[in-house]
Amino acid sequence: MLRIYTRTRRVLQISLLAVAATTSIAQGQGLGNSPYSALGIGELYPDGNIANLGMGNIGVSNASPFHLNLQNPALLGTRPPYTVFEVGLVGQSKALSQTISNATQTQRDFGGNLGYLALGFPANSRWSMSLSLRPYTYVDYNTRQYRPIPGTIYEAEYNYSGRGGLNKASYASGFRLGKSVYLGAEASFLFGNITNSSDSRVLINDSNAGIQDTRVSRLNRVNYSDIVWRLGAAWRPKLSKEWGLNFGVTYDPSTQVKARETDIYQQTSLAGATISAADTLRSNTDGQATLPQQLRFGISLERINRLLIGVDVGLQKWAQYRTVTGQPGNLVNGLSIATGLEYTPKPTSTRYRDLITYRAGFQYNQLPFRVDGTQINDVNASIGLSLPVGAYYVNRATLSIIGGQRGALTGTQIREQYVRIGIGFSLTDRWFRKSVID
Repeated sequence: MLRIYTRTRRVLQISLLAVAATTSIAQGQGLGNSPYSALGIGELYPDGNIANLGMGNIGVSNASPFHLNLQNPALLGTRPPYTVFEVGLVGQSKALSQTISNATQTQRDFGGNLGYLALGFPANSRWSMSLSLRPYTYVDYNTRQYRPIPGTIYEAEYNYSGRGGLNKASYASGFRLGKSVYLGAEASFLFGNITNSSDSRVLINDSNAGIQDTRVSRLNRVNYSDIVWRLGAAWRPKLSKEWGLNFGVTYDPSTQVKARETDIYQQTSLAGATISAADTLRSNTDGQATLPQQLRFGISLERINRLLIGVDVGLQKWAQYRTVTGQPGNLVNGLSIATGLEYTPKPTSTRYRDLITYRAGFQYNQLPFRVDGTQINDVNASIGLSLPVGAYYVNRATLSIIGGQRGALTGTQIREQYVRIGIGFSLTDRWFRKSVID
């Protein structure tokens, strides 16, 4: 009876978390103001779990018995015959700096959101599946510019802002073929919307100028919904009884994503009175946005359940990105290189401190954004740990901290210095396996 009560309580807790997570994702919350999110479909969320974030976000070749792998679906086939439920939360504090008129201006910002909600379970001894809900991109920016109007004594004010993002609801399967070969696939329903708005007005200080002071605004909203795919493979030969070598690869093919774009133009006075009706300048366009192909490789050396050292390399063809109307998105191809390690002192010990897992990593990214002809780089380092909790210490509470910088104080670039904190929880049980003796 006690076991039934405990499992029922856990199911209720998971249901409440799922509702809260769906609400959070639907609101399109991001990780704080980021001017670079104005380009393309916005900033990409890291696709690893909190444990991966603590080790440079490597995860193409390495797997853990206590955590789901959200990066390579083939590695689901390496899982022990247990059900795992995971939730991750991510928060970020950043300082944005830019050099204007030989002076450095700095703005501080903070944001946070659900990182993922995932459930993995076995189908049989060779096949495991997972369901997950997580954000894919976010858009969050607000900028203002002042420019002189050629041929006049007046100045114009321009305001640009954007909100929203895309989310992924995914189903993944991983299979083990033979002793060391694994194949997998992930199908994700991509959905969400991105709203960009801009307005301009002439700044007139002379009441006798005879010019009507008006504001012209544009609202652009794009709704996305379609299926995207990811394929994965892994080879994990054993070098000895304790040591193994892992290889992994994932491929995201280029995909045409259905989208609907709405443009609304409106002219108002500064008092807010409408000069021209918005619906007279409204247009709707149905089309397909092109998301580019992505290829990732990973290799790791592992002392089973004790020590792991790995490297991941990713290539993203963001120059292939096209908007709903088939226009280039002014993006460039991206590159990511990451290395990380994971260490558990004595995984078979009964002492608590010997079961704590420690992590560290480093990551270098060439982002798909270019400013003044220079591609923006992102460099960060990370540390993390997992604490065993619950009966038999099979559950994990995980903390990861990442510190990094993107951009530089040159030209019109914006430098972002950030600290990102991830907190994750994983719950392991035999929910879908019948007990012989209860």
